[in-house]
Amino acid sequence: MSIPLVNLRKQYAPLKDEIITGIEHVFDGMQLFLGENVQALEKDFAQFCGAKYGVGVSDGTSALHIILRAMGIGPGDEVITVSHTFIATAEAILLVGAKPVFVDIDPVTYLMDVAQVESRITSQTKAILPVHLYGQVVDMDPLMDLASRYHLRVIEDAAQAHGAEYKGRKAGSLGDAAAFSFYYSKNLGAYGECVFVTTNDPELYRRVRMIRDHGSERRYYHDLVGMNARLDEIQAVVLRAKLPHLAKWNQQRRAHAALYNQLLKGSEAITPVEREGNSHIYHLYVLRVPRRDELQAFLKERGIFTGIHYPVPNHLQPAMASLGYKPGDFPVTEQVVSEIISLPMFAELTDEEIKEVAGAVKEF
Repeated sequence: MSIPLVNLRKQYAPLKDEIITGIEHVFDGMQLFLGENVQALEKDFAQFCGAKYGVGVSDGTSALHIILRAMGIGPGDEVITVSHTFIATAEAILLVGAKPVFVDIDPVTYLMDVAQVESRITSQTKAILPVHLYGQVVDMDPLMDLASRYHLRVIEDAAQAHGAEYKGRKAGSLGDAAAFSFYYSKNLGAYGECVFVTTNDPELYRRVRMIRDHGSERRYYHDLVGMNARLDEIQAVVLRAKLPHLAKWNQQRRAHAALYNQLLKGSEAITPVEREGNSHIYHLYVLRVPRRDELQAFLKERGIFTGIHYPVPNHLQPAMASLGYKPGDFPVTEQVVSEIISLPMFAELTDEEIKEVAGAVKEF
Protein backbone atom coordinates (compact mmCIF):
# COMPACT_ATOMS: atom_id res chain seq x y z
CA MET A 1 0.00 0.00 0.00
CA SER A 2 1.33 3.45 -0.99
CA ILE A 3 0.11 6.25 1.25
CA PRO A 4 0.95 9.85 0.27
CA LEU A 5 1.40 12.71 2.70
CA VAL A 6 -1.42 14.52 0.85
CA ASN A 7 -3.80 13.20 -1.83
CA LEU A 8 -5.24 16.03 -3.95
CA ARG A 9 -6.89 13.76 -6.53
CA LYS A 10 -9.33 12.31 -4.01
CA GLN A 11 -10.55 15.78 -3.08
CA TYR A 12 -10.74 17.02 -6.67
CA ALA A 13 -12.75 14.14 -8.17
CA PRO A 14 -16.19 14.95 -6.63
CA LEU A 15 -15.72 18.70 -7.26
CA LYS A 16 -14.38 18.41 -10.81
CA ASP A 17 -17.55 19.30 -12.70
CA GLU A 18 -18.30 22.32 -10.51
CA ILE A 19 -14.76 23.64 -10.81
CA ILE A 20 -14.51 23.14 -14.56
CA THR A 21 -17.89 24.81 -15.09
CA GLY A 22 -16.82 27.78 -12.99
CA ILE A 23 -13.54 28.15 -14.88
CA GLU A 24 -15.35 28.01 -18.23
CA HIS A 25 -17.66 30.78 -16.99
CA VAL A 26 -14.58 32.91 -16.19
CA PHE A 27 -13.18 32.34 -19.68
CA ASP A 28 -16.53 33.18 -21.25
CA GLY A 29 -16.55 36.57 -19.53
CA MET A 30 -12.77 37.16 -19.50
CA GLN A 31 -12.88 39.08 -16.20
CA LEU A 32 -9.71 37.37 -15.00
CA PHE A 33 -8.81 39.33 -11.85
CA LEU A 34 -10.85 40.79 -8.96
CA GLY A 35 -14.16 39.82 -10.55
CA GLU A 36 -17.36 38.34 -9.19
CA ASN A 37 -15.70 35.17 -7.86
CA VAL A 38 -13.02 37.06 -5.93
CA GLN A 39 -15.64 39.42 -4.51
CA ALA A 40 -17.88 36.52 -3.43
CA LEU A 41 -14.93 34.66 -1.90
CA GLU A 42 -13.84 37.76 0.02
CA LYS A 43 -17.28 38.04 1.56
CA ASP A 44 -17.79 34.33 2.26
CA PHE A 45 -14.39 33.44 3.70
CA ALA A 46 -14.35 36.52 5.94
CA GLN A 47 -17.77 35.48 7.21
CA PHE A 48 -16.52 31.92 7.75
CA CYS A 49 -13.71 33.30 9.92
CA GLY A 50 -16.00 35.63 11.86
CA ALA A 51 -14.20 38.70 10.51
CA LYS A 52 -15.80 41.82 9.06
CA TYR A 53 -13.54 42.21 6.04
CA GLY A 54 -11.58 39.98 3.67
CA VAL A 55 -9.10 40.65 0.88
CA GLY A 56 -7.86 38.11 -1.67
CA VAL A 57 -4.13 38.36 -2.35
CA SER A 58 -1.83 36.62 -4.82
CA ASP A 59 0.71 34.95 -2.48
CA GLY A 60 1.50 34.39 1.18
CA THR A 61 4.61 36.47 1.64
CA SER A 62 2.83 39.39 -0.02
CA ALA A 63 -0.13 39.09 2.36
CA LEU A 64 1.99 39.50 5.48
CA HIS A 65 4.10 42.13 3.74
CA ILE A 66 0.98 44.14 2.80
CA ILE A 67 -0.46 43.90 6.33
CA LEU A 68 2.80 45.17 7.83
CA ARG A 69 2.95 48.04 5.34
CA ALA A 70 -0.70 48.89 5.90
CA MET A 71 0.10 49.18 9.61
CA GLY A 72 2.97 51.57 8.88
CA ILE A 73 5.64 49.13 10.06
CA GLY A 74 9.03 49.63 8.41
CA PRO A 75 12.73 50.41 8.88
CA GLY A 76 13.83 50.63 12.53
CA ASP A 77 10.79 48.74 13.80
CA GLU A 78 10.75 45.29 15.44
CA VAL A 79 8.18 42.52 15.16
CA ILE A 80 8.15 39.64 17.65
CA THR A 81 7.51 36.19 16.17
CA VAL A 82 8.79 32.61 16.32
CA SER A 83 11.67 30.91 14.56
CA HIS A 84 9.73 27.65 14.17
CA THR A 85 7.68 28.51 11.07
CA PHE A 86 8.06 28.64 7.31
CA ILE A 87 10.52 31.35 6.33
CA ALA A 88 7.79 33.53 4.75
CA THR A 89 6.85 34.80 8.22
CA ALA A 90 10.25 36.34 8.86
CA GLU A 91 10.76 37.24 5.19
CA ALA A 92 7.74 39.53 5.21
CA ILE A 93 9.11 41.41 8.22
CA LEU A 94 12.49 41.86 6.57
CA LEU A 95 10.91 42.92 3.27
CA VAL A 96 9.36 46.00 4.90
CA GLY A 97 12.73 46.85 6.45
CA ALA A 98 11.79 45.81 9.99
CA LYS A 99 13.58 43.30 12.22
CA PRO A 100 12.14 39.93 13.26
CA VAL A 101 12.72 39.29 16.96
CA PHE A 102 12.27 35.62 17.80
CA VAL A 103 10.98 33.90 20.92
CA ASP A 104 11.07 30.19 21.71
CA ILE A 105 8.14 27.80 21.45
CA ASP A 106 6.09 25.89 23.98
CA PRO A 107 7.53 22.34 24.30
CA VAL A 108 4.05 20.76 24.31
CA THR A 109 2.15 22.57 21.54
CA TYR A 110 5.18 23.83 19.53
CA LEU A 111 3.46 27.23 19.30
CA MET A 112 4.75 30.62 20.46
CA ASP A 113 5.62 30.60 24.18
CA VAL A 114 3.55 33.64 25.08
CA ALA A 115 5.23 33.91 28.48
CA GLN A 116 8.49 34.90 26.76
CA VAL A 117 7.08 37.71 24.65
CA GLU A 118 7.09 40.56 27.18
CA SER A 119 10.82 40.21 27.83
CA ARG A 120 11.50 40.82 24.13
CA ILE A 121 9.51 44.05 23.87
CA THR A 122 11.61 47.19 23.33
CA SER A 123 10.89 50.78 22.37
CA GLN A 124 11.23 49.67 18.72
CA THR A 125 8.61 46.90 18.96
CA LYS A 126 5.54 47.66 16.86
CA ALA A 127 3.79 44.30 16.49
CA ILE A 128 3.55 40.67 17.57
CA LEU A 129 3.16 38.01 14.88
CA PRO A 130 1.98 34.68 16.38
CA VAL A 131 1.91 31.64 14.08
CA HIS A 132 -1.01 29.21 14.42
CA LEU A 133 1.16 26.28 13.41
CA TYR A 134 -0.10 22.85 12.26
CA GLY A 135 -3.76 23.87 12.73
CA GLN A 136 -3.84 25.04 16.35
CA VAL A 137 -4.27 28.61 17.59
CA VAL A 138 -1.71 30.32 19.83
CA ASP A 139 -2.91 31.26 23.35
CA MET A 140 -4.31 34.61 22.20
CA ASP A 141 -5.99 36.12 25.28
CA PRO A 142 -2.77 36.86 27.21
CA LEU A 143 -1.09 37.91 23.98
CA MET A 144 -3.84 40.42 23.18
CA ASP A 145 -3.74 41.73 26.76
CA LEU A 146 0.00 42.23 26.45
CA ALA A 147 -0.39 43.97 23.09
CA SER A 148 -3.01 46.28 24.54
CA ARG A 149 -0.78 47.25 27.46
CA TYR A 150 2.14 48.09 25.17
CA HIS A 151 0.05 49.53 22.30
CA LEU A 152 1.22 46.89 19.81
CA ARG A 153 -0.52 45.48 16.75
CA VAL A 154 -1.15 41.72 16.51
CA ILE A 155 -0.96 39.93 13.16
CA GLU A 156 -2.08 36.30 13.04
CA ASP A 157 -0.12 34.05 10.70
CA ALA A 158 -3.07 31.72 10.11
CA ALA A 159 -1.59 30.01 7.05
CA GLN A 160 -2.32 26.59 8.59
CA ALA A 161 -5.44 27.41 10.60
CA HIS A 162 -8.47 27.60 8.29
CA GLY A 163 -11.36 27.07 10.72
CA ALA A 164 -9.25 26.46 13.83
CA GLU A 165 -10.94 27.85 16.93
CA TYR A 166 -9.81 29.44 20.17
CA LYS A 167 -12.44 29.67 22.92
CA GLY A 168 -15.24 29.60 20.36
CA ARG A 169 -13.72 32.16 17.98
CA LYS A 170 -12.02 31.31 14.72
CA ALA A 171 -8.49 32.13 13.66
CA GLY A 172 -8.56 35.27 11.61
CA SER A 173 -10.90 37.12 13.96
CA LEU A 174 -8.65 37.37 17.01
CA GLY A 175 -5.90 39.89 16.16
CA ASP A 176 -5.79 43.15 14.25
CA ALA A 177 -5.34 41.26 10.98
CA ALA A 178 -4.58 37.75 9.77
CA ALA A 179 -3.04 36.08 6.73
CA PHE A 180 -4.27 32.71 5.43
CA SER A 181 -2.44 30.66 2.82
CA PHE A 182 -4.38 28.77 0.14
CA TYR A 183 -1.34 26.73 -0.90
CA TYR A 184 -2.57 23.53 -2.54
CA SER A 185 -1.98 21.24 0.45
CA LYS A 186 -3.76 23.45 3.01
CA ASN A 187 -7.12 22.49 4.52
CA LEU A 188 -8.58 24.97 2.04
CA GLY A 189 -6.22 24.91 -0.92
CA ALA A 190 -6.26 26.49 -4.37
CA TYR A 191 -4.61 25.16 -7.52
CA GLY A 192 -2.07 27.96 -7.65
CA GLU A 193 -0.53 30.60 -5.40
CA CYS A 194 -2.99 32.76 -3.46
CA VAL A 195 -3.82 33.86 0.07
CA PHE A 196 -6.31 35.89 2.08
CA VAL A 197 -6.24 38.73 4.60
CA THR A 198 -8.93 39.18 7.26
CA THR A 199 -9.43 42.13 9.59
CA ASN A 200 -12.10 43.92 11.62
CA ASP A 201 -10.44 47.31 11.13
CA PRO A 202 -12.07 49.33 8.30
CA GLU A 203 -9.07 51.61 7.74
CA LEU A 204 -6.65 48.69 7.69
CA TYR A 205 -8.97 46.93 5.24
CA ARG A 206 -8.93 49.99 2.96
CA ARG A 207 -5.15 50.24 3.00
CA VAL A 208 -4.63 46.50 2.39
CA ARG A 209 -6.95 46.65 -0.64
CA MET A 210 -5.09 49.67 -2.00
CA ILE A 211 -1.59 48.26 -1.54
CA ARG A 212 -2.69 44.98 -3.18
CA ASP A 213 -3.64 46.92 -6.33
CA HIS A 214 -0.79 49.40 -6.88
CA GLY A 215 -1.93 51.73 -4.10
CA SER A 216 -5.14 52.55 -5.92
CA GLU A 217 -8.84 52.73 -5.10
CA ARG A 218 -9.66 54.02 -8.59
CA ARG A 219 -7.83 52.90 -11.70
CA TYR A 220 -4.87 55.10 -12.65
CA TYR A 221 -5.18 57.17 -9.44
CA HIS A 222 -2.56 56.06 -6.90
CA ASP A 223 -2.53 57.38 -3.34
CA LEU A 224 0.04 54.89 -2.00
CA VAL A 225 3.03 53.05 -3.38
CA GLY A 226 1.56 49.58 -3.76
CA MET A 227 2.22 46.38 -5.67
CA ASN A 228 0.49 43.92 -7.95
CA ALA A 229 -0.85 41.24 -5.58
CA ARG A 230 -4.31 40.75 -7.07
CA LEU A 231 -6.12 37.42 -6.70
CA ASP A 232 -7.17 35.83 -9.99
CA GLU A 233 -10.67 34.58 -10.75
CA ILE A 234 -9.67 30.99 -11.50
CA GLN A 235 -8.26 30.43 -8.01
CA ALA A 236 -11.36 32.06 -6.52
CA VAL A 237 -13.54 29.58 -8.47
CA VAL A 238 -11.61 26.66 -6.97
CA LEU A 239 -11.83 28.06 -3.44
CA ARG A 240 -15.54 28.85 -3.71
CA ALA A 241 -16.20 25.25 -4.75
CA LYS A 242 -14.24 23.95 -1.76
CA LEU A 243 -15.29 26.38 0.99
CA PRO A 244 -18.74 24.79 1.69
CA HIS A 245 -16.95 21.52 2.46
CA LEU A 246 -14.23 22.94 4.72
CA ALA A 247 -16.00 22.43 8.07
CA LYS A 248 -16.71 18.78 7.20
CA TRP A 249 -13.14 18.23 6.03
CA ASN A 250 -11.81 19.72 9.27
CA GLN A 251 -14.00 17.36 11.29
CA GLN A 252 -12.67 14.43 9.27
CA ARG A 253 -9.11 15.52 10.01
CA ARG A 254 -9.95 15.74 13.71
CA ALA A 255 -11.37 12.21 13.59
CA HIS A 256 -8.24 10.96 11.81
CA ALA A 257 -6.04 12.57 14.48
CA ALA A 258 -8.10 10.93 17.24
CA LEU A 259 -7.62 7.52 15.60
CA TYR A 260 -3.88 8.10 15.19
CA ASN A 261 -3.68 9.08 18.87
CA GLN A 262 -5.53 5.95 19.94
CA LEU A 263 -3.47 3.61 17.77
CA LEU A 264 -0.13 5.12 18.79
CA LYS A 265 -0.71 4.77 22.54
CA GLY A 266 2.12 2.81 24.10
CA SER A 267 4.66 3.74 21.45
CA GLU A 268 7.64 6.03 21.94
CA ALA A 269 6.00 8.65 19.74
CA ILE A 270 4.68 11.84 21.36
CA THR A 271 1.33 12.59 19.74
CA PRO A 272 -0.08 16.12 19.25
CA VAL A 273 -1.62 17.87 22.26
CA GLU A 274 -4.75 19.96 21.78
CA ARG A 275 -4.87 22.83 24.25
CA GLU A 276 -8.07 23.14 26.31
CA GLY A 277 -10.49 25.56 24.67
CA ASN A 278 -8.99 25.00 21.22
CA SER A 279 -10.36 23.22 18.19
CA HIS A 280 -7.29 21.92 16.33
CA ILE A 281 -7.94 21.33 12.61
CA TYR A 282 -4.78 19.25 11.96
CA HIS A 283 -3.40 20.77 8.81
CA LEU A 284 -0.51 18.54 9.80
CA TYR A 285 -0.40 15.58 12.15
CA VAL A 286 3.01 15.94 13.76
CA LEU A 287 4.71 13.33 15.92
CA ARG A 288 7.76 13.90 18.03
CA VAL A 289 9.99 10.83 18.04
CA PRO A 290 13.53 9.73 18.78
CA ARG A 291 15.51 8.70 15.67
CA ARG A 292 13.22 10.71 13.41
CA ASP A 293 15.30 10.37 10.24
CA GLU A 294 15.52 6.61 10.66
CA LEU A 295 11.77 6.41 11.12
CA GLN A 296 11.18 8.47 7.99
CA ALA A 297 13.40 6.14 5.95
CA PHE A 298 11.67 3.08 7.47
CA LEU A 299 8.23 4.40 6.51
CA LYS A 300 9.34 5.34 3.00
CA GLU A 301 10.51 1.76 2.41
CA ARG A 302 6.94 0.69 3.17
CA GLY A 303 5.42 3.22 0.77
CA ILE A 304 4.40 5.68 3.50
CA PHE A 305 5.33 9.26 2.69
CA THR A 306 5.99 11.81 5.42
CA GLY A 307 7.24 15.37 5.82
CA ILE A 308 9.41 17.43 8.16
CA HIS A 309 7.98 20.90 8.92
CA TYR A 310 10.52 22.51 9.35
CA PRO A 311 14.03 21.02 9.63
CA VAL A 312 16.01 24.29 9.98
CA PRO A 313 14.54 27.03 12.18
CA ASN A 314 14.53 30.58 10.84
CA HIS A 315 17.18 31.87 13.22
CA LEU A 316 19.70 29.34 11.82
CA GLN A 317 18.90 29.91 8.14
CA PRO A 318 21.77 31.48 6.15
CA ALA A 319 19.31 34.10 4.87
CA MET A 320 18.82 35.28 8.47
CA ALA A 321 22.52 35.40 9.42
CA SER A 322 22.49 39.20 9.64
CA LEU A 323 20.14 38.98 12.64
CA GLY A 324 23.02 37.60 14.72
CA TYR A 325 21.39 34.53 16.22
CA LYS A 326 23.40 31.38 16.93
CA PRO A 327 22.81 27.72 17.81
CA GLY A 328 21.50 27.38 21.36
CA ASP A 329 19.55 30.67 21.36
CA PHE A 330 16.18 28.86 21.22
CA PRO A 331 16.78 25.40 22.73
CA VAL A 332 13.18 24.14 22.61
CA THR A 333 12.84 25.04 18.94
CA GLU A 334 16.18 23.45 18.09
CA GLN A 335 15.34 20.24 19.94
CA VAL A 336 11.86 19.95 18.48
CA VAL A 337 12.90 20.42 14.86
CA SER A 338 15.28 17.46 15.17
CA GLU A 339 12.49 15.15 16.37
CA ILE A 340 9.26 16.04 14.52
CA ILE A 341 7.75 14.19 11.59
CA SER A 342 4.44 14.79 9.79
CA LEU A 343 2.39 11.68 9.02
CA PRO A 344 -0.10 11.41 6.14
CA MET A 345 -3.08 13.70 6.84
CA PHE A 346 -5.90 14.69 4.52
CA ALA A 347 -9.67 14.56 4.86
CA GLU A 348 -10.08 11.57 2.52
CA LEU A 349 -7.60 9.39 4.40
CA THR A 350 -9.16 6.04 5.29
CA ASP A 351 -9.13 4.21 8.63
CA GLU A 352 -7.26 1.37 6.92
CA GLU A 353 -4.53 3.76 5.78
CA ILE A 354 -4.25 5.27 9.26
CA LYS A 355 -3.94 1.78 10.77
CA GLU A 356 -1.26 0.93 8.23
CA VAL A 357 0.74 4.05 9.10
CA ALA A 358 0.35 3.71 12.86
CA GLY A 359 1.23 0.02 12.67
CA ALA A 360 4.44 0.80 10.83
CA VAL A 361 5.37 3.50 13.36
CA LYS A 362 4.82 1.08 16.24
CA GLU A 363 6.76 -1.64 14.42
CA PHE A 364 9.72 0.72 14.13
